[in-house]
Amino acid sequence: MTRDTGVQELIDGALHGSGVVLEEVVVTPAGRRRVVRVVVDRALEVSGDVTETLPSLSLDDIAAATRTVSDALDESDLLGEQPYTLEVTSPGVSRPLTTAKHFRRNVGRLVVVTLRDAESVTGRIVRAGVDDLTLVIPAVKKSPGRDETLAYAAIDRADVQVEFSRVETTADPADTGINDDDTTAPDQDAEADTDADTVDLASDKES
Repeated sequence: MTRDTGVQELIDGALHGSGVVLEEVVVTPAGRRRVVRVVVDRALEVSGDVTETLPSLSLDDIAAATRTVSDALDESDLLGEQPYTLEVTSPGVSRPLTTAKHFRRNVGRLVVVTLRDAESVTGRIVRAGVDDLTLVIPAVKKSPGRDETLAYAAIDRADVQVEFSRVETTADPADTGINDDDTTAPDQDAEADTDADTVDLASDKES
């Protein structure tokens, strides 16, 4: 498995201005062929705080990005004569959040955040800025819900949690109309929520 800087720069330039940005390129040997796996995400054009959920990439977005990447690779000789399979995908929810832009793209999602030299906390991202984010941490038993602002520099690891049911998180459980023993409600978008970040489209190209 290799990360080819030349291929990365080529694809990054080809996608510039398309509304889609390159996250990663990995080239892996696969018998007589190679697999060129390209991970893309929606361009983040917000310069201030993000407080609303940003739309995930659609299948049409991925298809358009695949055509752009394929054309760029076909017009270059960076991959040489060996055949390759091109895979263009968006990041899945299993990817850890490691940069500010990752958090900013995941406003509205439930995350588990492990702090440096501290225990982990679970909450929903309601704001993501350039240097820090705000979580709404739900009430648990006798502990009231609260808002907590965390600096990115204080975070050791953060992971998005897949939700099959959810309610809007508030600081006071009484505002939800439920009690501490009833913390879930049917979510019409639950299935879409688990799949929205993992959209794949593969195409074979002969160099």
